[in-house]
Amino acid sequence: MKSKEHCRGLLEKYIASFSKLNEMAAAEEIDPIAWQLATGEADQYGFKKWRPLRFEAERSALDVLYQELPARFPPLFEALVLSYRWAEVDLGSYRLVANPPGQDLSGLLNKMAGAPDLWEMLIPAGFIQFGKGPGFDFDPICFDIRSRSKSGDYRIVKIDHEGILCNYRVKIVDELALSFEQLVINTINRANSTLPV
Repeated sequence: MKSKEHCRGLLEKYIASFSKLNEMAAAEEIDPIAWQLATGEADQYGFKKWRPLRFEAERSALDVLYQELPARFPPLFEALVLSYRWAEVDLGSYRLVANPPGQDLSGLLNKMAGAPDLWEMLIPAGFIQFGKGPGFDFDPICFDIRSRSKSGDYRIVKIDHEGILCNYRVKIVDELALSFEQLVINTINRANSTLPV
């Protein structure tokens, strides 16, 4: 079991990697969640820079989500959603869905289940979507809840969205990491080896 200090330090580095891997700027009509997290004035094109918001939520905030999900989140992802609010962010090999500002985590659940046709196939097959492919890639990035480790983590997989929409078939097309913690570490390492955006 990792200590709270270890998790907190890892999450701080993960959140810091966002601005190293992404411009973190948005126009209101394109990304209203990023606009809520914006700092400063809009540039000449109507874009504002945004940053994740530190927001401590009670662990009980997860109870409503877990009534809708077949399994708990990995411990590090639980700590992330209870500690920060952020807009959708492209981190190079995947996009992390938004955890919007608000008094509860219903906004996160709405973003995770944002594509009902995918969600309704993924959940029964043993996958919980928490991201998408990078750029304009809409393949779901998921926790493979069939692979739960002793620490409560899951391998991270990419599912072919066209296979679901066209053939009603859930097919893994890539494994991004053996666990969410490993995905976080990989993201931090990529951010530290990348020139600033």
